[in-house]
Amino acid sequence: MLKVDLPERPGWRDRAAELGFTFADMHGEPYWDESSAYQFSLREIEDDIEEPATELHGLCREAVARIVESDELMARLAIPEEHRDVVAESWRRHEPEIYGRFDLAYDGTGPAKLLEYNADTPTSLYESASFQWIWLEEQMAAGVLRETDDQFNGIHEALVERFRTLFAPDTDLHFAAMAGNPEDYATVEAMAWAAREAGMGAHYSDLQRIGLSAEGQFTDAEDRVIGTLFKLYPWEDLFRDPFAAHLKSADCLMLEPAWKAVVSNKGLLPVLWQMFEGHPNLLPAFFLDDVEAAAAGRRVAPGTAEALDRVPGLATEHVIKPLFSREGASISIVEGGEVTEASPDTTYAAHPRIVQAYHPLPVLGGFRPVIGAWVVGEACCGIGVREDRGRITQDLSRFKPHYIRD
Repeated sequence: MLKVDLPERPGWRDRAAELGFTFADMHGEPYWDESSAYQFSLREIEDDIEEPATELHGLCREAVARIVESDELMARLAIPEEHRDVVAESWRRHEPEIYGRFDLAYDGTGPAKLLEYNADTPTSLYESASFQWIWLEEQMAAGVLRETDDQFNGIHEALVERFRTLFAPDTDLHFAAMAGNPEDYATVEAMAWAAREAGMGAHYSDLQRIGLSAEGQFTDAEDRVIGTLFKLYPWEDLFRDPFAAHLKSADCLMLEPAWKAVVSNKGLLPVLWQMFEGHPNLLPAFFLDDVEAAAAGRRVAPGTAEALDRVPGLATEHVIKPLFSREGASISIVEGGEVTEASPDTTYAAHPRIVQAYHPLPVLGGFRPVIGAWVVGEACCGIGVREDRGRITQDLSRFKPHYIRD
């Protein structure tokens, strides 16, 4: 894995604007940055990222099966009691998932390590699936990249096939996001584009304009009943929304399904470690209250104290993460027993927290990359790379294209 300086395409910002990529610059900083790119070997992609991410997805599904049958675990993951049956039933009914993104720490020399799983509302989909592929083709045509170079990017094709597998032709699907957020709109439009290519009817609606029929069904701005809804709205927020009272009666298939609430939750990480301790792609992780209780000599769940003893450095070297967090908010890094870096955004600070072993990101050209491994259905099908100057990847991170060269 290398970071390589490359010439930018002339007029690429005009090209981005033409394609609706209006957030290529955000907050006065570049978001899309093609002044350099990440180069991978085919072995690194296939052996270190693609296969492990697909395996991790399988482990997550095993964890779901355990969590939804445990009221204790549902409580620890802060799933509201009144909605736990909605979560469990969505799993038991095999309600389908579409996509997710594993965030991995990887430097090209060892196993990729799972930092977290964005399983419910992952963004950066458009730039991963589409705009970086356009970059690859145009840079190859310009002679900047070789004709034999490639990219790990079958995301759009996998989405098309996923919709085609799940739904009959001409099925009407609705796609919703918060109004006024270009990045969210790009994500749902990338989804809708794949659905249309698969032969579906795809209708967009602002989340704020979704209503209720007299029969308690969800409706769009034109009062059409919504039978299937892809909503870019986190389950932890929806569960606390007045509309949640109608989830059972609405007769609406939700994408992502309600069971994704337990895998888009940082509480998944300690459950995975408990189930698959020592897995090469996992970092040791525990619920913070267990760590504090064990340190104080108080009683903890059977096996927890022993598991903590098997990670002797965890007490002084770790990352604290709230169960729910976006863009690095409310995350802190502890080294030598002291907080050495913390996100200034404390939006999620009131939520219960987990402790994860600290695994430093590599530093290339002054930036720290995180590999976003995309899963569609149950297989990894592409990556996107984001990098940040800080050790906590936040909302000013940059998206970098990548290519494969052997």
